[in-house]
Amino acid sequence: MPFASVNGTEIYYEVHGSGPALVFAHGSGGNHLAWWQQVPFFSEHYACIIFDHRSFGLTADEAEPKGRSAFADDLKGLLDFLEIEQTAVVAHSMGGRTGLGFTLRNPGRVWGLVFSGSNGGAVNDEARQVREEHQNREPDRPAGTLRALSLGFTAANPEMAFLYRQFMRLNPKHEPDFLAVPPGFRGSTHERLTDSGVPILYIVGEEDALIAPRTIEIASSLVPQSKLVTMPRAGHSVYYEQPEAFNDLVHGFLTENMPPGIAE
Repeated sequence: MPFASVNGTEIYYEVHGSGPALVFAHGSGGNHLAWWQQVPFFSEHYACIIFDHRSFGLTADEAEPKGRSAFADDLKGLLDFLEIEQTAVVAHSMGGRTGLGFTLRNPGRVWGLVFSGSNGGAVNDEARQVREEHQNREPDRPAGTLRALSLGFTAANPEMAFLYRQFMRLNPKHEPDFLAVPPGFRGSTHERLTDSGVPILYIVGEEDALIAPRTIEIASSLVPQSKLVTMPRAGHSVYYEQPEAFNDLVHGFLTENMPPGIAE
């Protein structure tokens, strides 16, 4: 199995295909297997890099866990290990923190960034209020259902919902506050994302039960060089529920924004 010794741990990774580098950063409900519907498509055009974040899948954390605080530096270490200087990043949910941190800390290394089910840290007062109301409202779905998937998809595709849950069960347990925003933190990344100049595509499911879609709309409005796509009849994990549409959107975005010389 391929592991990279970086940043104090052993990062599990795979590379599929050839061409410009394209990193896929999974969410908290997944691991490298989450991208099984993306890799066969994108590996025809790109060198697809999938990996397990530390404390997910086959990647362990250190004896004194660093957790999410090390995600961006882990990705830098992995790309340095693979001798990849420039890449595009597709980041889902929790993976948005990885894509964001790596992009902002390493100017010039990311030429295209996709935030799936993530605001990339771009917020304002309205977004904070919407997020709080969304988190505090009573659940409007049956207990025990996967909040990462829309109810319609789960009902129509029980085998796919089962597979999603099986991927989740391959991960170690995490504390409920593993991804919590530090108390009192009110910063926003929109100015730094704007200054980076990196083209950004935001994708959100219209029926996202985990992240209020309005907060993603606001994030895109705060970053001038970004584009927003809201997918109807999809929940939080658009890439999983509607892979063909997701793949076409991302491929089109990357093709449109690929800098000269990247494909050479």
